[in-house]
Amino acid sequence: MVFNFSVVEWTLLGALALLFVLQVYWYSRYMAAPARRIRKDRKAPITNDQSPISEGVSVILCAHNESENLSHYLQALLTQDYPTYEVIVVDDGSEDSTREVVERYLTQDPRLHMTFIPSGARVGSTKKLALTLGAKAAQYDWLLLTDADCRPESNHWISAMMAQATKDIVLGFSPYFYEKGHVNRLVRFDTLFNGLHYLGAALCGHPYMGVGRNLAYRKALFFESGGFTHLMTNRAGDDDLFVNHVATKANTTVALDRESYVWSLAKTSLRTWLQQKRRHLSVSPAYRAGTKWRLLFEPLTRGLFYAAVIAIFVFGRWPEWRSILPLIPVMAAITLFFVRWILQTAVLNTSARRMGLHGFSMGTVLWFDIVLPLVNLWMLVVPNRKTNKW
Repeated sequence: MVFNFSVVEWTLLGALALLFVLQVYWYSRYMAAPARRIRKDRKAPITNDQSPISEGVSVILCAHNESENLSHYLQALLTQDYPTYEVIVVDDGSEDSTREVVERYLTQDPRLHMTFIPSGARVGSTKKLALTLGAKAAQYDWLLLTDADCRPESNHWISAMMAQATKDIVLGFSPYFYEKGHVNRLVRFDTLFNGLHYLGAALCGHPYMGVGRNLAYRKALFFESGGFTHLMTNRAGDDDLFVNHVATKANTTVALDRESYVWSLAKTSLRTWLQQKRRHLSVSPAYRAGTKWRLLFEPLTRGLFYAAVIAIFVFGRWPEWRSILPLIPVMAAITLFFVRWILQTAVLNTSARRMGLHGFSMGTVLWFDIVLPLVNLWMLVVPNRKTNKW
């Protein structure tokens, strides 16, 4: 009686079990890696024989009509507790009072410098050109990137990032400010999910991207690798594509200390967030082949897992309620579904708690777990006719 299942039921059960194992492996190995590292670092004994890294740092941020944000956040960059650094603002054709705001600070702090993109520059991405100009103007060996709408966690941001500068690239994390509302919750969930993914992958020896709001690399690496020369045809990719092309297990480290975070303002409308999301996804076809396969692994196994659960419900022998045996496939599907759901929620919320971030309810996790892959798929399939140099 136990083995009196159809070929379809056996096939679906086997597929469901395999997909469940693959999802558990992915969450346990990659998504939980940052939380494991944070816990390990907190348990590590404190020693006094480790001298902090104090190499010179050039903080670079590009500004395109960012007068308001610079008024709020530039001061935080100029009050960092770090011995040797400078801040370079690259004005990318701003039409507001960006230049005037920066010039007010120029008279107050000699560590602040400003340059600009020549008018009429014709390139696929003026931001890459702006970053290149900033890198050329930098006088120190380390380039630390951020955006005009970002605020460091504290005045120890540079120190926390440079504490991990034992190699050529340091991947940082940049969460969004907490606000009420479904869009903010969606943006924060997506940011946490993607952050755990790329940070966890780097910790496991497979770095594939970083975020330009909080990213550091050596100036020599930038120019020796050709900078953005081979990326100028892409609208975006000044951060993730560059890291994808140059990052390796041997030259990349991760900063997970809370003081290494840089906070940013989340998009307030679904439309603007979707535009931002589309711009980021537009560069994914240019990733390395190995990265594409790793990025495909999770959403593919996730989608097939949901499909297998639904298929078992559809093909299950529901009329035979008197016997428990025909319901075994359905009960197995329900059990594995809930175990994965609980594991997923636990990994995300444990990571969020150790990183000092807000967690998410189980209902929110399930809803975004289903919706976000569909949104990403739609953006990859449906082309965008609008252009955006940034």
